[in-house]
Amino acid sequence: MPELADDMIFVPGGTFNMGSNDHYPEEAPVREVQVDPFLIDSAPVTNRQFAEFVRATGYVTLAERPPNAEDYPGILPEMLHAGSLVFVPPASLDALAPNSWWHYVRGAQWRHPAGAGSTLDGLQDHPVVHIAYCDALAYAGWAGKSLPSEAQWEYACRAGRENTVYPWGDTRAPNGALMANYWHGAFPMHNTSPDGFMRTSPIQTYPPNSFGLYDMIGNVWEWTTDVFQSAAGSVGATCCAAPDQSSPHLERVMKGGSHLCADNYCRRYRPAARHPQPSDTSTSHLGFRCIKTLDAST
Repeated sequence: MPELADDMIFVPGGTFNMGSNDHYPEEAPVREVQVDPFLIDSAPVTNRQFAEFVRATGYVTLAERPPNAEDYPGILPEMLHAGSLVFVPPASLDALAPNSWWHYVRGAQWRHPAGAGSTLDGLQDHPVVHIAYCDALAYAGWAGKSLPSEAQWEYACRAGRENTVYPWGDTRAPNGALMANYWHGAFPMHNTSPDGFMRTSPIQTYPPNSFGLYDMIGNVWEWTTDVFQSAAGSVGATCCAAPDQSSPHLERVMKGGSHLCADNYCRRYRPAARHPQPSDTSTSHLGFRCIKTLDAST
């Protein structure tokens, strides 16, 4: 097990108002939540860091393993190969149907983010992608850490700002400054990309939040341990119910939005935003970061 990385940030415990009443219905209602102190990675886990884990352990990610047909009744034969979901801009717009831009690409995995033949050249400090929930858990266990709960993640993202739309305020690009990696233009066909990144960007490209955390908004979605349910059903001292580990297909909460979030389609580049993701599904815009819990007296 490696030593605790120096790039973890201390997050003091406290009470905060979680969620939003002003955006997507699954974010409501706003409710008061208590969070104990913890440490959190200053940025998403990178390709460089994940490669170190794989070298040390020989770990094989879910996207690198062919699916078992018995686990997926009715699965199409062309999907019984190792691969993952990759965003491909559609040639034409089909009523905003996600299956027109998400493709199960054979050979797509963390080493080959766009599919067989693509590489990590120049991407060592980009967030690792094509990571299923079990892969994130495996890395966290090796690193002596764990994955954040939804409440821990949102508390860290807000960094003391409870009543603003974004971690930095209410304006997405204050004075024209680009604060995060998200889609610019009309999704899914036209990305003007003023920052030069059509997909992921290197960590620390954009300003950190007030806790010193990078890429809490945009770039890649991030796994949390919570089972997805309506926020109203999640009210409690620790926000969400303990996850049920019985099903590998269980939908869990991912947070933060990604480089594919756009003003005209998915305004989920906000602390309160949340979205379900099947635990056994990996994509080209989903990664993770880890935490380490501390005593409340720390």
